[in-house]
Amino acid sequence: MKRLLIPALALVVGSLAVPALAQTPPAIIGQQYVPAPWWMRDPVIASIGYVRVELPANRAQFSASFQTVDRSVAEASRQAANQIRALSQTLAAYGIENVRVETTLSTQPLYDQYRDENGVLRDNMRPDRIERYQAQATIQVQVRDVAVLERVYATVVASQPASIGQVYFQLEPDNVAKTNLAAAAMRDARTRAENAARNAGANLGSVRVIDPTGRACQTDVLAGWPSYGGGGGQATTVDSEIVMSGSRMMAMAPPPPPPPPAPGQAPSEAQIEAARLALQPPLQVLTDQACVVYGLN
Repeated sequence: MKRLLIPALALVVGSLAVPALAQTPPAIIGQQYVPAPWWMRDPVIASIGYVRVELPANRAQFSASFQTVDRSVAEASRQAANQIRALSQTLAAYGIENVRVETTLSTQPLYDQYRDENGVLRDNMRPDRIERYQAQATIQVQVRDVAVLERVYATVVASQPASIGQVYFQLEPDNVAKTNLAAAAMRDARTRAENAARNAGANLGSVRVIDPTGRACQTDVLAGWPSYGGGGGQATTVDSEIVMSGSRMMAMAPPPPPPPPAPGQAPSEAQIEAARLALQPPLQVLTDQACVVYGLN
């Protein structure tokens, strides 16, 4: 009986060991036993550098519309085009690198109206009942240098459009700002790792893993990795001057000299100054994170 029992036990143990050896990540979430990442074979500390900075928006855009009404569709379109021609030329003088202008023109018929049996005013929508045509010229303005935003906006207002839209701001960081913020995230990861190791009574060792995306530090090895979560706790606020070092985004150059007004319908200098408003670009939040895994001594 003993001779038969020993091989049977060995067979059972061997059959249980096969699945464990064949198991490879990613493991199933919630599984009781999961393989640890290779960099956890020795004591390590995984640190997420998480930084944020507030920068003023460096782009702005808005639109304005001009309307004319005439019995001739051609004449209505011509008048509407004339209203924005001089304005477009004035804004184009700032240069395409500072101000970009897009214009569109549309027309619609205005029909004769009548009241139905309930007294409701309705349009007599028949081709032979068109009374006049309404033409609408729309100008889309994108300001890529916010230093000239107030003057550009005042120029459009002084042109007396039928309607003008809200000014929308956005931040387009350049490559210098992105690179400096990524470097700040790496430095923040080391600072957090040094503080954590010191407070735990350990010494920081050599670097095991560097992951600029931050995902390596978000593996939940206790619940069954990989389990990527979001964020790295509270972000460290960094100095905007450090992030923008060497960048032209924060260089608020003075506005260029006023462009010469086009003959005819362009607003005068006095009209532009009278329509000037304070338009301060709001602050936008920019964040970045990085993961660095250190050994512990």
